[in-house]
Amino acid sequence: MSKTVQIRDLDDETYLALSRRAAEVGSSVPEFLRREIERIAQRPSMTEWLARTERRSGAVRESDVIEGLDELRGEWPTRARR
Repeated sequence: MSKTVQIRDLDDETYLALSRRAAEVGSSVPEFLRREIERIAQRPSMTEWLARTERRSGAVRESDVIEGLDELRGEWPTRARR
């Protein structure tokens, strides 16, 4: 069952900013806010996120980080010899 949320006392500047953002994506302010609220609701809370990250192993070796960065960067350019 769908629910209704009403937000009161938004200042003009805030509403204008929301109107602009909604227009940028081709939607109305209520549609824009509905999508943003759904996106927020899908993210874990800070408490949930911290609990998840604490369970992870923190053992990352420097060489693994460097190797990963090298993969992303690709080959180093070679100098043309004169």
